Order: sequence, then C-alpha cells, then structure tokens
Amino acid sequence: MKKRVFGIIGLSSFGHYLALELAKHGHDVTVIDNDSEKIEDVKDYVAKAVVGDASDRKTLQELDLSSCDVVVVSLGTSIDVSILATLYLREMGVKQIMVKAITVDQGRIVELIGADNVIFPERDMAMRVANQLRYPNVIEQMTLGEDLQLVELAVPDRFVGKSLSDLNLRQNYNVLVVLIRQTMPAKTTLLPAGDRVFQPDEVLVLLGETKSIEKLQYELS
Repeated sequence: MKKRVFGIIGLSSFGHYLALELAKHGHDVTVIDNDSEKIEDVKDYVAKAVVGDASDRKTLQELDLSSCDVVVVSLGTSIDVSILATLYLREMGVKQIMVKAITVDQGRIVELIGADNVIFPERDMAMRVANQLRYPNVIEQMTLGEDLQLVELAVPDRFVGKSLSDLNLRQNYNVLVVLIRQTMPAKTTLLPAGDRVFQPDEVLVLLGETKSIEKLQYELS
C-alpha cells in the first residue's frame, strides 16, 4: 500500500477518529487544533500534532500542508474558521481539500471558496443507519455519484438455492450482482455467472441506480 500524506484541521469527533484510522493504516498524518487536550490525545499516534489557530494563514503555511495529498477541514460548527482555512488552503495550492459541513448551505459556501469535496458525517451516518433499520439485510451502502449505489447485503432467504438466472435481477430490477462472498470456506466470486446458485450465509454486492436498489430492498423487506 502506498503511503500517503494527510492533513486534518480540527479534531472534532470526526477529525479525531479519521486521524487515528489513517495513522493506524500507516499514513503520514498532520493534525492541528486550538485545544491542547485534543492534541494530547492523538500526538502519540500521528506524525505531527500542533496546537494552533486554523484561521491564521501563517500557521497553516508553517505546517507545509501544500505537500499533503489531501487536507480535511473538520471544524464542526465553526463555519467562519472553516471558510478561512479553506480559502488559505486553496491559495497555498493544496491538491485536494475536503471540508466537513453541518448544513447544505455551509457546504455550498465552502465549495464556492475552493473545497473539492464536502462531507456531511451526521447526515450520511443517519441515512446509513436508517437504511439498515428499514432493510435488515443491508450490511453496507455507498453512494457513487449522484444516482448510483453500491450495496452489500446478506443473501435473503428467498434467494437461497436459486441461481442468478432464476432471479434475473438485472432484467427485473436493473441491478448488477458484481460480487458474491462466502464465509465458509472463505471465497469471493467477482462478476458471477448466471448459473451461480446462492447459498446460506453468503454476502452479495449489488450495483444499480438508487431507484432500482430501493425497489429491490423494498420487495425484500
């Protein structure tokens, strides 16, 4: 795995766990926050941890954040500081800037200033949990682009003993089974053939438009 360099501005809960997870996987992580206790909590795990004001241009420049592959601005409700930090990072030539936002309006503002991506952790997690509650078979769900979803779900009981050809998911629901994973023995089948028969305790990954995925999920619930 290629080692990458990340910067994280603001150790909100999201920023804190993001920094630890990236560092755990061997990446070079620099963090900055004006709260010394938050910095103390992560300093032994990341490459560089600095107590500082993210709204100060000179402080950000001294951290050499322009050398990072990605800088994530995770300042919680401090939208004014997020705006300044995003502006300075863009002027510094940072390759990719991701900004955490609480509301859609905040997201629009930082996009106008220079954010490449806007993250809505609370909203996205709420949507994920809601889908898991509505559709118990769903293990994981990911949105790709504006209207495409990748969904990982436990094989429903009604699929067991039937083949892909029997179910004809592509024709009936306009979704594609891209992967099937079985646990005992551990084995993964990529782009399974039509005669592949589903077994109990398997997991499948589906790709399709949001409306097609939702139609299938509704009928399985």
